[in-house]
Amino acid sequence: MQRVEDGPRTVFLWPFTYQKAWKRRATSLDPSEYVVVKNRLSGEKRVEQGPKLCRLQPFDEELQVRKAIPLKANEFVQLKDEVTGAVRVVVGETMLVPGANEVGANSESGCPVARSVRSAVDLKFFEWIRIEDKRTGVTRVERGEKLVFLDAYEEFVTSPQRAVEVDDETAVLIRNNRTGQQHLVTEKMLYIPASDGSEEIIEIRRLQKLADYEACIVRGKDGGDTFYFGKNSDERSFFLPPHSQLVEHCWSRGRRREVRDLLLTTIDLRPMYMSFEFNCRTSDNVELVLEGSFFWEIADLKAMMKFTADTTGDVCNHARSKFIERVSKVTLQQFMTDINGIAQAVHKDDDIFYQQRGVLIHSLEVTGYRCAEETTARILEQIIQETTNRMNRLQQQESENEVHLFSIKGEIEEEKAKEDLLQVQVINSNARSQMQGLAEAERVKSFLVALEETVPAVEMRVALWSVLRKEDALKAVSSNGAQLWYTPSDVNLSIEADCRTKSGPAPSL
Repeated sequence: MQRVEDGPRTVFLWPFTYQKAWKRRATSLDPSEYVVVKNRLSGEKRVEQGPKLCRLQPFDEELQVRKAIPLKANEFVQLKDEVTGAVRVVVGETMLVPGANEVGANSESGCPVARSVRSAVDLKFFEWIRIEDKRTGVTRVERGEKLVFLDAYEEFVTSPQRAVEVDDETAVLIRNNRTGQQHLVTEKMLYIPASDGSEEIIEIRRLQKLADYEACIVRGKDGGDTFYFGKNSDERSFFLPPHSQLVEHCWSRGRRREVRDLLLTTIDLRPMYMSFEFNCRTSDNVELVLEGSFFWEIADLKAMMKFTADTTGDVCNHARSKFIERVSKVTLQQFMTDINGIAQAVHKDDDIFYQQRGVLIHSLEVTGYRCAEETTARILEQIIQETTNRMNRLQQQESENEVHLFSIKGEIEEEKAKEDLLQVQVINSNARSQMQGLAEAERVKSFLVALEETVPAVEMRVALWSVLRKEDALKAVSSNGAQLWYTPSDVNLSIEADCRTKSGPAPSL
């Protein structure tokens, strides 16, 4: 039998009554400490909380002195009794002293309770969180503005979620977990799921908006397709209904359309360019790489959906097969001469193929070509270079001929101008001579008429006119310092020499 005597006091032990005695120091506990004591006989544990002196009873042993856990106003802890399995929740503000057999409900056995302290969720007015009771499976939704603490068997299913702002361009698709039905919420509000947790947000849907040149396809729950065109005022903006989705088109891309991963949900109906590149072989076994472009547009969206799932791939592949067929029938020289004609034939011969797929090809052009083999490419380059040089020489010769021809035409025009000038000069000279002659005749007539009474003889009057003209001529000549020589006939001169001698008269000349 054991007993404990607490001090302060003096204890006397009777001989032969007690086999052994010893002193133990009591444990001093401050207000923030506690100790777990275990009874060795019964195995029970108890908690001694300060402030106090902890005195052990017979068969008691002190396990460990621990610090109490101060919980703030926004903290809580879930404690589980390892003996009974009961779970309780302690919410701050308080000084937490766990029970002797209690541990954190979400921690391993032996783990300090301090590690199980959790913070309450601070929800703003636009936030919500979903909580599940692990004992019953019931879920609930807590919405802000508040601090959310968990009960004994509850856990947060989600992190704090932002409420959905439903406005003119935003809607939310909801599923009711009790009925399994879906509905679209478009009423303007700050949407938070129902507090009983029966509603689940499936998707936040944005307003689908189409430009005048755009279109899209919506597939409903019955599998039917509805076509929406931006040019129609009642179809250019809409929300996708429940159980509906936009049809996604998977087209080929790249110049050779070898990769099919171009995903589109909105179709551009405007005319546009599309480039292509492929190999073909001429009849003289020259492999060429053709490069070109389509100028095309989607004219009938419904026909396109009916006949093809890869519009760009179908158009380019069909054009490639037709090019291969056409080019294989001509030589390289014929191809180089009539490349545009071949392209037009490929474009015009198969309008039905494109019409069935709702595609309208405005033009098909080959923008370039090259040889696939390097050796052939060098030969073709030499041919092209020589052709270019020949064209340059022809152009140069044509330019020289044109310059020479222009020079000849200039000389012809000049001679024609000279001829016209000569004719005008002759006409003017004749007119001037005629006027001078008329003036001179008038002067002669006036002179002769004036002397008619004085000199009746016409010959004499003509002679006098001649003398006057000679006098005028002499004055004109003598005024310029010129020397004038006259012949005897001009002056009617006779010379007589007086060379008389004593013997007789001199001879006359």
